[in-house]
Amino acid sequence: MLYPVQNPYRQTQDLSGFWRFKPDPLAQGEDENWISGLPDPRPIAVPASWNDQFEDLRDFLGPAWYQTRFDLPWHWEDQCIFLRFNAINYQAAVWLNGIYLGGHEGGHLPFRFEITDNVTSCNNTLVVRVDGRLAANHVPPGNIIGSDLDFFASHSENYPQTQFDFFPFCGIHRPVLLYTQPQDAIEDITVVTNLAEEQGLINVKVEPNGARLLGTLTGDKNFAHVEGAGELIFDIPQVKTWSPSSPFLYDLTIRLMNGNTVSDAYTLPVGVRTVAIDGDQLLLNGQPIYLQGFGRHEDFPVSGRGFNAPVIIKDYALMRWVGANSFRTSHYPYSEQMMTLADQLGFLVIDETPAVGLYFSKGGYDQRLALCRQYVHELIMRDKNHPSVIAWSLANEPHSLRESAKPFFQNLYNLARSLDPTRPITLVSCMGLLEESFEFLDFLCLNRYFGWYQESGQIDRATEMLSAELDLLYETFHKPVLLAEFGADAIPGQHAHPPEMFTEEYQAALITQYIDVLRSKPYVIGEHVWNMCDFKTAQGITRMGGINHKGVFTRDRRPKMAAHRLREIWTEESENL
Repeated sequence: MLYPVQNPYRQTQDLSGFWRFKPDPLAQGEDENWISGLPDPRPIAVPASWNDQFEDLRDFLGPAWYQTRFDLPWHWEDQCIFLRFNAINYQAAVWLNGIYLGGHEGGHLPFRFEITDNVTSCNNTLVVRVDGRLAANHVPPGNIIGSDLDFFASHSENYPQTQFDFFPFCGIHRPVLLYTQPQDAIEDITVVTNLAEEQGLINVKVEPNGARLLGTLTGDKNFAHVEGAGELIFDIPQVKTWSPSSPFLYDLTIRLMNGNTVSDAYTLPVGVRTVAIDGDQLLLNGQPIYLQGFGRHEDFPVSGRGFNAPVIIKDYALMRWVGANSFRTSHYPYSEQMMTLADQLGFLVIDETPAVGLYFSKGGYDQRLALCRQYVHELIMRDKNHPSVIAWSLANEPHSLRESAKPFFQNLYNLARSLDPTRPITLVSCMGLLEESFEFLDFLCLNRYFGWYQESGQIDRATEMLSAELDLLYETFHKPVLLAEFGADAIPGQHAHPPEMFTEEYQAALITQYIDVLRSKPYVIGEHVWNMCDFKTAQGITRMGGINHKGVFTRDRRPKMAAHRLREIWTEESENL
């Protein structure tokens, strides 16, 4: 799904702003015909979560209703008109002028409707029902009860009862866009790049397949002009490759030709790079690269998980300052703006679906599998052209002890491989040797908290256990390993000498000693600290103030001691990696 753009052939209008809003705790809105207009609404900011905007709705997960009105610009009459929602959590139902357009399940990926036949030139009423209530058959799941509860003992007393360790923010979380495209339009573009010594190769496939195309590639001193039908190939001598140290982007413009007339055009930034797993190494452009960075969350006070442009800029600045070169989109796809900046700034991204906390009992198994297949498809179709994306992650911390887990992930792996044969595929597990899916994944991602949840307060013992488990994992599967999560909670301003749990000193010491272990293992391809910043969670006895304090920065982005220690390690040693 191409992101809407503004050019001579396409127009866009952002509907973000102040909408009307009404909670619907009794689920009476449809019966009372709220689709025609909300009674006694309150104003709400879109995009943003509703939970932090209103004190009475902090723990309210829905359903709730949104409404806005809009007019069409005068010159849109001869275009195909679409309505695009970049993210709504969790279930959405949409009406335009009283007509039901459709729905979508899943909180972090875009969906759209063509509204050409339903929209009028002025005074259109758009109504959206959002339901973020937790359920066992959702992905991610919540409110697990009965025989499956033992799998989720660590989260069973949360309020709200999530089966994941972050707050279940609800609402219209990313911009809502009106946009047009021509009657004969470029529907999709797939870019695959390759390298042969100093020559670059860009293969471009365009839908509709077989359409007559005119392609232009510009950047640096290179200029290429190619014509074809459905597929274009660019050979670039003395190519400038994309990498963290030099994130060079070419501008690829595709024009759709109708005779001698251009009927549509779309420009896409392209980074020429290759990524592969070779033996024990992760290769970027044929050279080994070591990942140092974070898991992180889209989370900030008041806006919740809503799109927040200044926070994105701040987070990239902090990652650059601390010396990070990568991150994982834990535990869901991030905004498309975040991904575009990763391309521009040269960050490497492990792109993860929203499948966190999966379980595999028979009840609802097929429904969860169908949802995960939907997520894999939507994610790859959205992000396949980003050079920053170096791997796909199918899930985070699945409860994989049941026999049905392995075929579940084999199914997802096969789907992801069919959609994108160019990138490695993984999942992030806390099961270690018990994660049978490690047998077919391209590299292994492990989460470990020795010294925190186990062997609490004993960093030396913790690192001994980590070292032994990593060696055993490699001896069993013979695949490179990324430690995808490790860390400790640190209450800002809490200090002790010698270090003890919940102090900034303990967090810094644990992270430092973990990194020492990781750097001693030739099969380890990276270290991602959990977490970049403190973030909001459901309430529970392990989360003081409803906050996970494992961030090396506070929730409002102030550095703790661990951030300064990481900066010493990552900036001083990065030249040797």
